[in-house]
Amino acid sequence: MTPTLIIISLVLLGILMMLIEFLITPGMGFAGIVGLASFVGACVYAFIVEGTQTGTIVTAVVAVIVVILFIWMLRGKSWKKLEQKEQIDVKTNTDVEKVAVGDKGITLSRLVPIGKVKFEKVTCEVHNADGTFVDPGVEVEVIAVEDNEVIVKPIN
Repeated sequence: MTPTLIIISLVLLGILMMLIEFLITPGMGFAGIVGLASFVGACVYAFIVEGTQTGTIVTAVVAVIVVILFIWMLRGKSWKKLEQKEQIDVKTNTDVEKVAVGDKGITLSRLVPIGKVKFEKVTCEVHNADGTFVDPGVEVEVIAVEDNEVIVKPIN
């Protein structure tokens, strides 16, 4: 195999691997590493075997190819596969709006200091005001609703 054919084969292998990386498996995976190594190998081989002039020409051609592939990758739709397309509009603990100060409920789970309480209209997550543990089945009263948090205290 002639040195020119080896250089051309390495450059073509680099192009093929970079196309596989951009189109099939976006990210910096095995194909991208092999493609870049192939480009570097073609340049180094050209300098060592063919001399400075050929090495410079091969390096310039490889640089132009890499720039063209990079621009094509950024302008193309290959990255669309990785983008999130759904809008996330989920709210947590939305039932807090239905609870008012003074409402009474029964604890469904142990408040340690956070747990679930069933009120007349709704079940929601609450915080115990004094931070102590409250067992399930204990009656509690809402003493504050602030920043989407319900704060309760046990009724003695």
